[in-house]
Amino acid sequence: MLRNIASLFILFIFAFSCKSPEARRPVHQSSGTFIHESAQRNKALYDEEKEYIQKIIDTDTTKDYIASDSGFWYYYNTKDSIVENKPKLGDDVTFTYNIKELNGKTILTEEEVGLQRYKVDQTNQDLISGIRDGIKLMQEGETVTFLFPSYKAFGYYGIESKLGTNIPVKSTVTLKTIKQNQEN
Repeated sequence: MLRNIASLFILFIFAFSCKSPEARRPVHQSSGTFIHESAQRNKALYDEEKEYIQKIIDTDTTKDYIASDSGFWYYYNTKDSIVENKPKLGDDVTFTYNIKELNGKTILTEEEVGLQRYKVDQTNQDLISGIRDGIKLMQEGETVTFLFPSYKAFGYYGIESKLGTNIPVKSTVTLKTIKQNQEN
């Protein structure tokens, strides 16, 4: 009987001495102010760039600028009046482009960049998001000039030794060909 009581006592100690693991608390808790402040800086930067671009548009009365839904502005240098297909997901397009600062200083020439081939929204190419979005607004044979705020261009990184950080740019793109994806 003493043996049964001792066994029961040991079993009782084992059962109640174990406790569930507790999550370790961080030594330093972040309140999220850095992300909030960064978002506020980015909004202020975009507002400043948008105001600068709007001044350029207001003073250039020779062109009809269009505001895109993607946050940039553009005008047609050469427009195809016959309605054709615009590039869609998976279409293979070829095009040329250049990059200039808004004041006209050339950063990358068409010759430096060369003829580009891009599979719409599928190729992970080193194209800025503004050009990827802009191509989808074009038809074969058209030339369009885009004004991109820095977040649609090279953003914080810029282009080493050619373009600083957070600089809005202008790019003239000529869409040469559209080869439609067979699934479209």
